[in-house]
Amino acid sequence: MKSKVVASPREAVSDVRAGMTVMIGGFSQTVSWPSSLIHALADHGAGDLTVIANSMSHGRFTPQLLADRRLVKRFIGSGAGQVGRPTAFEDQFLAGEVEVEMVPQGTFVERIRAAGAGIAAFYTPTAAETDLAQGKELRQFNGRPYLLATALSADFALLRANVVDEVGNCRFEGPLRNFQTAMATAAETVIVEADRIVPAGHLDPEAVHLPGIFVDRVVTADLPRDEIVAEGRGYRRNPSGGGAPIPGISRDQMGLRAARMIADYKYVNLGVGLPTLVGRWLERIDASVMLQGENGILGYHSLADLDRWNPNIFDAGSLPVEYIPGSAIFDSATSFTMIRGGHLDAVVLGGYQVSQDGDLANWVRPNVGAPGVGGAMDLVAGGIELIVVMEHTTRDGRPRLVEACTLPVTGRRCVRTVVTNLAVIDVTPDGLRLREIAPGVTGDQVLAATGCPLTVPSHPPTMDV
Repeated sequence: MKSKVVASPREAVSDVRAGMTVMIGGFSQTVSWPSSLIHALADHGAGDLTVIANSMSHGRFTPQLLADRRLVKRFIGSGAGQVGRPTAFEDQFLAGEVEVEMVPQGTFVERIRAAGAGIAAFYTPTAAETDLAQGKELRQFNGRPYLLATALSADFALLRANVVDEVGNCRFEGPLRNFQTAMATAAETVIVEADRIVPAGHLDPEAVHLPGIFVDRVVTADLPRDEIVAEGRGYRRNPSGGGAPIPGISRDQMGLRAARMIADYKYVNLGVGLPTLVGRWLERIDASVMLQGENGILGYHSLADLDRWNPNIFDAGSLPVEYIPGSAIFDSATSFTMIRGGHLDAVVLGGYQVSQDGDLANWVRPNVGAPGVGGAMDLVAGGIELIVVMEHTTRDGRPRLVEACTLPVTGRRCVRTVVTNLAVIDVTPDGLRLREIAPGVTGDQVLAATGCPLTVPSHPPTMDV
């Protein structure tokens, strides 16, 4: 069979023209992007591009480079900005210079998969009762609202694999399959950069994750891998540090309390931010929970020792992790089948607001950077037990527990329990009810910090932290 190898990344992208649509595979972690192809496309200079990617990410090895060169006209994906990391694309978005279409991650990968499978559209419960449903068709199935989502295709797909053979068969290490295997089916021209290209026949057919029928060109990555890995190692979020001390229990103790809630569950998804603290406690309390990540990993624990880190293995928040016995790796389409299909036992998310009816708002705040919806809308659509971990009030003292969310909602009537620095609170058919109170905190203090009715028992038990 004729070899699909081309001489250089620049040659591989030489026929990308201005105004085209380009899919770019990868998650947020720097090492997951096809960085050599991104650099080649930026140097090629074709502008007015529509970029379809999970996120614009940040740094010179990610799609953000295309924004730095002002080559992006429109972005379709789950994250346009990075919390706490100003970017050129965020500046362009706030100035009204680029268009953004936010798509929940599960719907994102399913729209791409549908295009590759010849399916024009489908209905999903994800985002059906949110601002993202505006202007789109809604239908009721079994008494529940579903949103019409159309297929998503592209002119080009730029992907990254660890090993590719000359005829395009690909092998990925760790959760690097993510959206890439779906993207390979949904573009007219698919280009894969690889750390290593081997002759046809060198890959065991049972070890092929993406068949060569979907791949048009393969090229060897030409950027220094050490520099990309070093930048990825520097991407660490520390939800327990920084900021002024909070009343009640600490952020770490909030993570411990939530960890004890899920200690007997089998399969749990943890959101980014404060929920990552839950994962750090699970091993310490000897809980045998299998953590699941949207990027395509089941069974991991966090890794503080970066000297032991395999940079290809990370969670959905781009934090370094390592496998535990029984781990499995898959693509994001399979991941969101687990999520949206209700196959998990629980999910722990952060929050900006929770209403007395259990509505959650956690994906966007007005006038604060570019939006990032991530996978939270899919997680709450799966009917999974939802625990929210958040501080009881904002930094300026406003309640986060409110009668009705004033921020755009992630999901309606989805929260089961809230763990804050002041209390554990259950959402019941009769409203919010105090289950436990933090050490040294009084019921009156909890009531004063809560912006909606709250039932407080006469002698609430103290949290075990």
